[in-house]
Amino acid sequence: MITLTVDALEPNMIVAEPVVTKRGQVLIKAGDKLTPQMIAKLTFYKIESANVEEPEPEEIPEPEQEVETETKPEKKESPSKEAYVSNQITYTQRLKASPKFQKFQSDYALNLTTLKEDFKIIIAGGGAECIDSMLKNCEALFKSKTALELLDMLGNMRNLEDPLYCHSLNVALISRCIGKWLQMPREDLNILTLAGLLHDIGKTQIPESILNKPGKYTDEEYATMKSHPVLGKKLLNDKGFDPRILYAALQHHERSDGSGYPRGLEEDEIDDFASIVAIADVYDAMTSARAHRDPLCSFQVINQFEQEGLKKFNTKYILTFLEHIANTYNNSRIMLNNAKTGRVVYINKSNLSRPVVQMDTGDIINLADSAFNDLYIKSIL
Repeated sequence: MITLTVDALEPNMIVAEPVVTKRGQVLIKAGDKLTPQMIAKLTFYKIESANVEEPEPEEIPEPEQEVETETKPEKKESPSKEAYVSNQITYTQRLKASPKFQKFQSDYALNLTTLKEDFKIIIAGGGAECIDSMLKNCEALFKSKTALELLDMLGNMRNLEDPLYCHSLNVALISRCIGKWLQMPREDLNILTLAGLLHDIGKTQIPESILNKPGKYTDEEYATMKSHPVLGKKLLNDKGFDPRILYAALQHHERSDGSGYPRGLEEDEIDDFASIVAIADVYDAMTSARAHRDPLCSFQVINQFEQEGLKKFNTKYILTFLEHIANTYNNSRIMLNNAKTGRVVYINKSNLSRPVVQMDTGDIINLADSAFNDLYIKSIL
């Protein structure tokens, strides 16, 4: 066991003894493997050092890496299909190992911590004093990233604790993406970002036994869950927030065809910002894992929107969103439901979820063609 200052800690180190705050709160348990989020949490709580296990020398296989590097030119001349696909599938691993993503993880974790504190202030009766810090933190996550980079990074942040705050932060960032695609002025982008951050604040008033229940709700529990938009608006009332932020909290479950709640409003009755936040809310929920299903890939989500959602969401915003999401993943490597892999080479504007794909074999297939009805994109690699 060795003692290291927090700035010397690195991801994947094993914690040897529990790390606790001055008040006795356990931040990290003994035996836990450090992540950038954990290290950021230690910094936030002003922890100066931690005890970690000494690494085994053989965990750093430098000789093997050198041999691998030397043999790469030979593999390029005649790669097997399995080796080619395996190399491509490591995209997520390469993303997670990149300094840019690791900084994003650290900033994201700190953002979650401050967002919790901001929620507490608002719930206690404050409000306007949180606006600047919330915006500053969100903009820092958004800065210097393409839409593809941002969505990919969010897609790899799904294993974090605190799903309410993760979801709120994700919806804020996705909403800001939509606002930029709509070419909104900066002032409106900021209001839209805050609307995304605070849209689910009413869930803080729902009992955790219901909020975190893995199984199906009873009718009574579902009614309690459906009260969170009204509870959210009440928390935000009279605290200096832009009215559009309050509307987003109240109306993000309303649907253009009148099938939503709490009031069953129709398209022209729903605030524009609430309509945008609603799309971001559903997209993030569908691309997150649930107890009954794995996370859906973006093309599966687009397909569900095309099949079921076009009448439920504001036409202007949903079409803009789907077209940009689909084009964001143009030229991306994908896997079909038959486990074969390839690359998206053309987006069909009339059928965004079923693009033209060039398979690794060289064959080009148009998923919009009826001959390929049984195929669909299962994952983005």
